[in-house]
Amino acid sequence: MPLPPLVEPAAELSRAEIARYSRHLLLPDVGPQGQKRLKNARVLVIGAGGLGSPALLYLAAAGVGTLGVVDFDVVEESNLQRQIIHGQSDIGRLKVDSARDAIAEVNPLVTVRAYPYRLEPANAVEVFAEYDLVIDGADNFATRYLVNDAAVLAGKPYVWGSIYRFTGQVSVFWENAPHGRGVNYRDLYPDPPPPGLVPSCAEGGVLGLLCASIAAVMGTEAVKLITGIGESLLGRLLIYDALAMSHRTIAIRKDPQAPPITALADYVLCGAATADDADHGLTPAELKDLLDSGAAVTLIDVREPGEWEINRIDGARLIPKSVLESADGPALLPAGRIPVLYCKSGTRSAQALAALKAAGITDALHLRGGITAWARQFDPDMATY
Repeated sequence: MPLPPLVEPAAELSRAEIARYSRHLLLPDVGPQGQKRLKNARVLVIGAGGLGSPALLYLAAAGVGTLGVVDFDVVEESNLQRQIIHGQSDIGRLKVDSARDAIAEVNPLVTVRAYPYRLEPANAVEVFAEYDLVIDGADNFATRYLVNDAAVLAGKPYVWGSIYRFTGQVSVFWENAPHGRGVNYRDLYPDPPPPGLVPSCAEGGVLGLLCASIAAVMGTEAVKLITGIGESLLGRLLIYDALAMSHRTIAIRKDPQAPPITALADYVLCGAATADDADHGLTPAELKDLLDSGAAVTLIDVREPGEWEINRIDGARLIPKSVLESADGPALLPAGRIPVLYCKSGTRSAQALAALKAAGITDALHLRGGITAWARQFDPDMATY
């Protein structure tokens, strides 16, 4: 059953708007009335990153009248592989400023509101209240649960997307949707995963083009909600596999046992696995002192072979995390030497360290901050990624 239009239409379209949006006006399901709804719409996008970038550009081109952008981060060179709203000259700038300028180039008729700070429980509901619809392009579970709960409290629908390597997911959540169809993110994922279980795109990688594919679906869902056309992904999860070039949908049903969301909480969730960092984690300086002391230490790189080709710490040995955590993994460690594990940022090495501890390897250590922290402090000329 189609949902009613989310936004009332604006009074009129100018001659310039008619010319700009003519291809929309020719669509029977959109037409002038639908375009007037888009003109009147206020959409808040969480994150100007991999998903937010293409979503913002296409929503701006589509004629969404007001776009809000929440992002506290600055543009880095590694962003440019997928965050297409930013360019080379934007490196070092706030992402919200870069996004605002890019949107103005795409469509000067759009009003952009920039929020250059982190979305937090103290501000989320208040900001959401100013918009008709939220698009969640966050890349971490803490923000995803915050967006969900704030949207429930603010009574707002939101479009959610997630990407990792070559796969993506999209759905629409709206707790108080018409016709008793309300669902929220906690009906799909009631609880966050254990800390460190799910690697981030920074650790596992992501195909840049996948961002465009998933963001395009998210933007389409936003337009459908605003104009009241088509069948929404509300109550359905779209799963896309870019390598297989396939997609499927599964139903999402309201969990009758789920407690109601009545307040925001502490959303410090799903941080890196620590593996008792205070006792078993070394800072780069501590590792260097240990190596310089001549102690019987073996550096174990637990990253993937492709990462090993990019950079490595001199003298290290490659044993990927999946191999080290296998039944035969501990036997690969050299006898009589202290294994010190490292990865890119410390997340995977902490997880591998925990597995070794469980297997009885009690003297193992790992490098906090990974090779990224090591390069920053001791090898600034090292290629980083």
